[in-house]
Amino acid sequence: MRRFFYEINESIRIAFAQIRANKLRSALTALGVIIGIVAVTLMGTAIKGIDAGVDRSFSGFGDDILYVTKWPWRDVDDWWNFRNRRSIRYDYARQINEWIAANPETALKLAVPAANRQTNVYRGELQLNNIQTLGTSADYARITRSDLRRALFQRLRRSGRA
Repeated sequence: MRRFFYEINESIRIAFAQIRANKLRSALTALGVIIGIVAVTLMGTAIKGIDAGVDRSFSGFGDDILYVTKWPWRDVDDWWNFRNRRSIRYDYARQINEWIAANPETALKLAVPAANRQTNVYRGELQLNNIQTLGTSADYARITRSDLRRALFQRLRRSGRA
C-alpha cells in the first residue's frame, strides 16, 4: 500500500514538472480538450433541440395515424404514375371500419375519409380565391390534434374581425 501512494505521489510530481517545463504545450492541450468537450456537448444539445422541434411540428399529424392518398405529399417528376392511380372513395373507409369492427384484435382503430381541394368561396358579393377546403366525416375530430376553434379565433383576430 505504501508503494502505491509513493507511485501516485511520484506521478503527480512528474506531471506538474512537465506542465511547468512545457507551459505552452500544456495550455494548448488543455484548450484542445476543453474545446472538444464543449463542441460535443453543444452538438448533443443542438440535436436534442432539433428533435424536439421536429416532434412538435409532426405532433399535429397524430402519433399513430397512417395517411393514405392518391398523390404523394411532395412534388414528383413521375406524376403520370400517380395520376393513373384509382381515386380513394368514401366507401373504402366504410369497408375498412366494418373490417375493424369484425377484427377487434387488430392495431387499426378507425378509418376516416377526407377529401380536399383548392376552390373559390362565395358569400353574397364577397369572394375568396384559392381556399383550401376539406370534406370529411364527424370522426375526423378523433384523429386530428388541431384545435379548430382556437385556429379560427386566431385567424379572425389577425384579420381584425374578432
